[in-house]
Amino acid sequence: MFKTNLNFLLFTAALVFVFLFNGCKNEKTMVPGDNSYKIMFLHHSTGHVIWKGETGGIKGLFGKKEAVPAWFTKYNKENGTDYFITEQNFPKAQPYGWNNYPFDYFNIWVKNAGDEAYMEEPTLEMLAKDYDLIVFKHCFPVSNIDIDLDTADIDSPEKRLQNYKAQYEAIREKLLQFPENKFILWTAAAHVQSNVTEEEAMRTREFVDWVIQEWDKPGDNIFLWDFYALETEGGLYLKEEYSAKKGDSHPSAKFGERVAPLFASRIVDVIENNGEKTNLKGETK
Repeated sequence: MFKTNLNFLLFTAALVFVFLFNGCKNEKTMVPGDNSYKIMFLHHSTGHVIWKGETGGIKGLFGKKEAVPAWFTKYNKENGTDYFITEQNFPKAQPYGWNNYPFDYFNIWVKNAGDEAYMEEPTLEMLAKDYDLIVFKHCFPVSNIDIDLDTADIDSPEKRLQNYKAQYEAIREKLLQFPENKFILWTAAAHVQSNVTEEEAMRTREFVDWVIQEWDKPGDNIFLWDFYALETEGGLYLKEEYSAKKGDSHPSAKFGERVAPLFASRIVDVIENNGEKTNLKGETK
């Protein structure tokens, strides 16, 4: 009995070593080459759910890659491409603050543009030098949109449609200054119904419709991935079955695993075909 148990333990230890070693090998390969097409994904927690998918637990221990980089590894191997994708929180919690709403992209990339970081956050000038394609998004508090006032204030962090639109117009003009780069914006992340009023949810839909129908223009270097449509499926809220748990506006890992290939497909289609072979959700036309 002792010999059997010992053999089992040795076998298990060897198996763990092999998987961990392979995991380390995988990490080492995630380095861009001189000719890599480099992609940066700027996000917070909602974006990380999609990036990660259903890794973790035993699968995570045994080296299962996170959903989005795993998709790109497979695509590169099958198609002979060299797409390198990486990610980072933007902005960081300190010193700027955990806010990634229209005002914050305007503040960092437009109002404080230049070759030096603003409050330790990379400006668009810095990012565009290092990455060919940049993906950016907002987290679900972007959907807590208040009523408009008499006039818009582009310098205001207040979440109002009029401010969002003014800030987005300035952001769009800034992105167009980098014609050699491509950009993908996620449409707004939605709340579950319990975390938002119906009026706020309706304003969010109005904002998303405006982004798709008016802000986004054909023939330029700016593209969309319609995350809002995937979360809401025609409704006003993040569908309850897609929520991480009751009352939580983060999507679930299962949802992240399902839509990660759509996100990755949209990126590749933007690179290779200017987004013409997929719809805004990343589905093949």
